[in-house]
Amino acid sequence: MTNRSFSTQSLRAQIFCGLLIAAVTLGLTACGQQLYKFPQFTFANRPIPPSKLATRVMVSVTANGGTSGSLQILDANRDLRNNVQNTKTSFSISGYSSGFPNLILNFPSEITGYVYSNTLGDVQAVNYGTEAVTGPVGPFPAKSTSIAVPPTFAHVYSAEEGAGLLGIVDNTAGKTFALNLPNVFQVVVNTGDTVVLAMVRNSNSLYRVIKLNANQYLTSTAAIAAIGAVDCQPFNLPIYCVIPVNSVNPAAPTAGTFDRPVGAYVSLDGSVVYVLNCGAECGGTTSSVTYLSPGALQVNSYTDSTNPAQQNPNSFLNNVPVKGGVTAAVSDGKTLYVAGQQLQPDGLFAGNLSTINLATNTVTSTTSISDGSHTKILLADDNTLWIGSQLCASGERAARAAQQLAAGQATDQTANYNCLTVVTLPSGSTGISAAIVPAVTQSGTSPVVVPYPNTNQNQFYYGDLTGLCWVQGQHKIYTAYGGQVHAFYTGGTITAANDPAIGTTPPAGSEINNANITVQGTALDVAYMDAVTDAAD
Repeated sequence: MTNRSFSTQSLRAQIFCGLLIAAVTLGLTACGQQLYKFPQFTFANRPIPPSKLATRVMVSVTANGGTSGSLQILDANRDLRNNVQNTKTSFSISGYSSGFPNLILNFPSEITGYVYSNTLGDVQAVNYGTEAVTGPVGPFPAKSTSIAVPPTFAHVYSAEEGAGLLGIVDNTAGKTFALNLPNVFQVVVNTGDTVVLAMVRNSNSLYRVIKLNANQYLTSTAAIAAIGAVDCQPFNLPIYCVIPVNSVNPAAPTAGTFDRPVGAYVSLDGSVVYVLNCGAECGGTTSSVTYLSPGALQVNSYTDSTNPAQQNPNSFLNNVPVKGGVTAAVSDGKTLYVAGQQLQPDGLFAGNLSTINLATNTVTSTTSISDGSHTKILLADDNTLWIGSQLCASGERAARAAQQLAAGQATDQTANYNCLTVVTLPSGSTGISAAIVPAVTQSGTSPVVVPYPNTNQNQFYYGDLTGLCWVQGQHKIYTAYGGQVHAFYTGGTITAANDPAIGTTPPAGSEINNANITVQGTALDVAYMDAVTDAAD
């Protein structure tokens, strides 16, 4: 009886211990799941991705001299490349390996991205829901200098400067067309896929794409002669043509409207196309913004008429000279913010942000920003605007730094030639202000260096800003800056539970420690995959 009682007690103890271990294990497992919990109903019914990350920044990375590449995924909530448990050291888009992926076209509302590889000249589509490549888009006749895709995905447009071709992938017809347009280097499409504009290097002309009526002309030769097109394709029964934009200012009918156009921005309501005239920065004369009517630029509204005014109607609305320079633009609906460079008396260029009041169509302010070729501009949290450029160390700021150092002085912020500018927009009685980030001071005795140097260990200069995205609602932006990932706060109070800075209010432009978000290889571009809208890049 004694032995039986002992056995019974031992068995009970074993059962109790087993249940206790199971309960602890279940609790720990449950806690692990809570780390990456999604709501029952996700935003816009978006799928839960395999990574289980809800605040994802995708980084395009190249390695091995540009022969290979990858698309890495970072947790922008926690500022990590790995999961919290560190059981997975990195996340990436499966199926992607193209070299030098230097451009991401981000469509979070459509749960899709398009990535261009400068090595292969291909465009790969990425499904954000599955975090995988779905396949190539194209092919294109040649490598691209510019890619434009509308959110309808019905077409993909490509400017192929080396070959002098404007490529059109028509997904509705399953065909690719190549229009001859020598030196074309830029292409722009509106969100409705109804206006397609093309820019030619070192030219004061602007071009648009039109789609002919079915069987309208037997050959491209006949179409070109009839409508004054540069080219129409295919040769037999042409479908697409590229023609010069008709934009005549009634106040100066003999003067040219454009001056080295380099891009275009469409108003938020779609009622105006703002053409960005680079002017002196691109070898022209006067930088400006030309307003065009989209109704006169429609791809599908070609009129079969012998009257040129009906075939190609005048699209001109207005022209606003901008002395500060024009290469990039963004709008909040009331103000058009324009970045560019102005030629200085010493022959160098200086960067500026100009604001255009869209009610009066006048320039209301000009603010000094980073020098260089400005290609990135976006609005972000906390009333901030961010501007990125390349080749910043060859402008007025770098020259000023050299002068101050030669005089034995420490450099001030007017001599900071880094490539990222944070602009705090006007609010109440507080006017507009701008700061170059990171803030550095070159000095032999008390230097202020960059917080997190890149691989080249330059203590005062990160390098070109090639990628910029707004992590909406998180009070931060992510960048591809000098070939590595750098993130910055926008100036608001951090409330996200998983953010290391929760409960604090870091100043706008203060840098986040990037030790846990750097990538192996060269970071080329960034995109916020989980943005509410497509305006986060």
